[in-house]
Amino acid sequence: MGAKASRLSKDDLTSLKQSTYFDRREIQQWHKGFLRDCPNGYLTRDDFVKIYKQFFPFGQPEDFANHLFTVFDKDNNGFIEFKEFISVLSTTSRGTLEEKLVWAFQLYDLNHDGYITYDEMLTIVSSVYRMMGSMVQLGKDEATPELRVKNIFKLMDKDEDGYITLAEFREGSKVDPSIISAISLYDGLV
Repeated sequence: MGAKASRLSKDDLTSLKQSTYFDRREIQQWHKGFLRDCPNGYLTRDDFVKIYKQFFPFGQPEDFANHLFTVFDKDNNGFIEFKEFISVLSTTSRGTLEEKLVWAFQLYDLNHDGYITYDEMLTIVSSVYRMMGSMVQLGKDEATPELRVKNIFKLMDKDEDGYITLAEFREGSKVDPSIISAISLYDGLV
């Protein structure tokens, strides 16, 4: 895999240019950086977690990084390859609001059944709270993951069936500015 990973084929470049918001030069630069950090051409789960530990040294990012890894690893082979990496980076940094909402929904939908349950959302929100550690002070109504998830479900689960659909997630996100700001975190950074 090493030799194959060292270069992007012309077809790969064309395909990535068509499927991402990056131009040819940007894709090549990202690929060069990816290979510098991942000389074998892929990122393992353990390496992904290590990166998150560097970014969040005062928290416990392991659980969140593991959930996020699953969203990156589209083909579920246990590795993040460059195409998967650049695709997610494109969506999260330059994608439309709709694309970012779908991506965020996939992060919360842990069993990929098209619904977010209270427990799934609590799992992700709890992992975010642990990752942030003492870095962020939250208001009284968001002091615990349970309070945050309860508020989100009150806002989004309009039919009160215990599930949030993608349509409910879209609508609720329009009402809660913190969700939009969280998924727009990478806008303009790359």
